[in-house]
Amino acid sequence: MTSSSPTVRSSSAPANPRSRVITASLIGTTIEFYDFYAYATAAVLVFPILFFPTGNETTSLLLSFSVFGAAMVARPLGAVVFGHFGDRFGRKATLVASLLTMGVATFLIGCLPTYNDIGVWAAVLLLIMRLAQGFALGGEWSGAALVATENAPKGKRAWYGTFPQLGAPIGFIIANGVFLFINFALPHPDGTAQRSAEFLAWGWRVPFLFSAVMVIVGLWVRLKLVESESFAKAEKSGAIRKFPLGEVIRRNWVQLILGTFIMLATYVLFYLMTSFTLSYGTKPTLEGAAAAAEKAGTDFDPSTFVPGLGFGYTDFVIMQIVGVVFFGIFTLLSGPLADRFGRKRLLTVVTIAIILFGLTFSFFLLPQADAGLTRASVQAFLIIGFLLMGTTFGPMGAVLPELFPTNTRYTGSAISYNVSSILGAALAPIVAVALWAAGGGNPWLVGVYLSVMGVLTLIAVALSPETKDVDYDANIAAGASAP
Repeated sequence: MTSSSPTVRSSSAPANPRSRVITASLIGTTIEFYDFYAYATAAVLVFPILFFPTGNETTSLLLSFSVFGAAMVARPLGAVVFGHFGDRFGRKATLVASLLTMGVATFLIGCLPTYNDIGVWAAVLLLIMRLAQGFALGGEWSGAALVATENAPKGKRAWYGTFPQLGAPIGFIIANGVFLFINFALPHPDGTAQRSAEFLAWGWRVPFLFSAVMVIVGLWVRLKLVESESFAKAEKSGAIRKFPLGEVIRRNWVQLILGTFIMLATYVLFYLMTSFTLSYGTKPTLEGAAAAAEKAGTDFDPSTFVPGLGFGYTDFVIMQIVGVVFFGIFTLLSGPLADRFGRKRLLTVVTIAIILFGLTFSFFLLPQADAGLTRASVQAFLIIGFLLMGTTFGPMGAVLPELFPTNTRYTGSAISYNVSSILGAALAPIVAVALWAAGGGNPWLVGVYLSVMGVLTLIAVALSPETKDVDYDANIAAGASAP
C-alpha cells in the first residue's frame, strides 16, 4: 500500500543550492562524529577511572569499551526508526531530529555524576546516554548521505557523497583538539604528558558541554533544506510505502547483506586506528610500569601486565591528528576516483591494501631500540592506516545509497551501515584489547583480525554490482520506474 502525503513538492520547486547541500551534509556529520569521538577519547582516558574503577586497568578499559560498543547495538534501531520516517515523510525533519537527539545526549554526558558520587548508577546513566548517542547516529549518516547524493549533479554523486564522510576526520580533529586544549590549559604537576587532577575532576566535561554550541549551528543550517527531487518524484508517483522496513526486507534483502559486509573492513579499520591505537600507544611499557610501581612503593606483577608503547597522551593524540589529516585528504580524493573508475574497482583495490596492512602490525607497532625510531614507525603506521581509511570510507556515501531505490533508500542504507557497526565497530575495540592481551602486548593478532575482516569485505565487493551509473530519478521503487 502507498501512503498519501499531505505535501508534494512539484518539480519546479527550487532545488537546494550546492553550497547548502555541501554545508548541511558536512556540518551535521561533523557534529555527530565530534560527539562520538569525544566519548571515544574519554572512554580511554577518563571513564575507566571515574565510572569503572575495578582496580584492574585492563578490566576497567574493557568495561569502558563495552559501553562504547553498546551504542553500536542501538544504531540499527535508530536506523529503522529514522529510516522509517525518512522514507515516509522526507529527509529534512529526520535529519533535524537525529542531530538534536545526539546533541542532547552528549551534553548530558558532560553533566553526569561519577562512581564516587552515586556508585554503579553512574555507569548505568552513562550507558543510557551512550545508547541515545548510538540511536541518533543510526539515522544521521544515511540522511546526510542522501542529502548529498540525491542533490548531486550527474556524474558527481560519489564526489558529493564524500562531504558527509569528511565529517569524520573533521570531527576527530575538533574533538581531540578540544581535549588537548583543555589538557594543556590545566596545571600539570607531573608534566603535560600526564592527565592532571583537574582534568579528571572537571576538565573532561568541557568537550561534551561544548557540543551544544555546534548543534545549534547545525540545526540552523539543516532547517533551511528542502526535499530532493528524487524524494518528491517518489511521493508524486505513489511509491512511498507505509512500512519501508518490510519493503526493504522483502525486496532488497540481498542488498542489505552486501551493504553490511561492504562496510565491515571500513568499520574495523576505523576503530582500530582511533580507539585501539590510543589505548595501545599510551599504555606504559613493561619497564615504565615497573619503574612507576617502584617509585610509588607498590607491588608489580609483570606476568599480568599487558604493555603498550608508553607515549604520553598529548604526544600520541598529536600523532593521530597528523594521520587524520591524510584521512581527510584521501576521503575527498576518493570521490572523483570512484566517479571516474567506478565504486567496485576502487573498493577492490583499497580492500586488498587493507588486508595487507593488517599483516604489518608487528612491523610498525613494536618498540624499536631507539625512541625516535619507535615514534617514526608508529607515525608511519598511523598515516598509512588513516590514508586507507579515507580511501575506503569516502565512496561509502554513494555506494550504500545506490544499492537501494528511492522509496527505501534511507532505511536500506541506514540498516546496512549500522548493522555493520555491530559486527565491526562494536566488537573491534573489545576484540582488539583481548587479542592484544593474548599476544602478551604484541599486537600482531589484532592485525590478523583486521585482515580477516578485509577478506569478508572483499568477497562482498566482488559479489556486488557496479552502481556508478544507477539513475536515482528512474530508480524510484523496486520493480518500478519514474513516470
